[in-house]
Amino acid sequence: MTRFTDRRALVTGVTSGLGRAIAERLAKEGAKLAITGRRADRLEEATAAISAFADVRAFVADHTSHEDNVRVMGAIEESFGGLDVLVNNAGAIGFDGALEPKPEVWSKLMSVNVEAVYDLTCLATPLLVASAAAGRGASILNVSSVASFRPYPGLLAYCTSKAALDMMTQVLAMELASKGVRVNAINPGVVVTELHRASGMDDAAYAAFLERGKATHPLGRVGTAEEVAALVAFLASDEAGWITGDRVSIDGGRALTSLR
Repeated sequence: MTRFTDRRALVTGVTSGLGRAIAERLAKEGAKLAITGRRADRLEEATAAISAFADVRAFVADHTSHEDNVRVMGAIEESFGGLDVLVNNAGAIGFDGALEPKPEVWSKLMSVNVEAVYDLTCLATPLLVASAAAGRGASILNVSSVASFRPYPGLLAYCTSKAALDMMTQVLAMELASKGVRVNAINPGVVVTELHRASGMDDAAYAAFLERGKATHPLGRVGTAEEVAALVAFLASDEAGWITGDRVSIDGGRALTSLR
């Protein structure tokens, strides 16, 4: 499929599994890509792989930095002349709760999962509005979580930050609908990526976590990054042109279950 031929897309957090899978999917479908990540070596590796399919611009950036966001958006406008698709994928997880408060975890997750998305999206909006006005079908995809509407003990900051991201998605959808820009969120269950290990979970604990996922997801398994990437590609494409303000679960049925 070539649903994104001549479309210009920005995918954040491409140095990890989910972001890379999304970027590769859009590239294979014809998109011109801008990708970001905080780790230069991993970003270089991703760029080399994705360049086999598409024109790629890579930027080492921390999206909690307004200066980095301004720099990235300016470079995209200069290189591609605009932007049609924004995928806010970069995010973080951490473990905390009222019984074991960790203010540093709360601050980090609100900064990465909410404030960074707000800042980058506001900077990207003029380009997306211009794209929609030109008939190019602009859209924003926010990578949220099943934890945005299901409570999980020990994930106070994470659940709260993703719930805030969902509401941001819906408000933006209402605000930008008249401008022709669609805004949606996807809400994955457990997907095999580096997210949990980056939070400090060792290999043995992560393996046990994935094994437990067979019981906590009604379909009997955790998800893959490629499955999530396929959903992102659909929602960002013209095929989903009448979908906005939605939270689309891709979780093997996990949101259907009661607290375990």
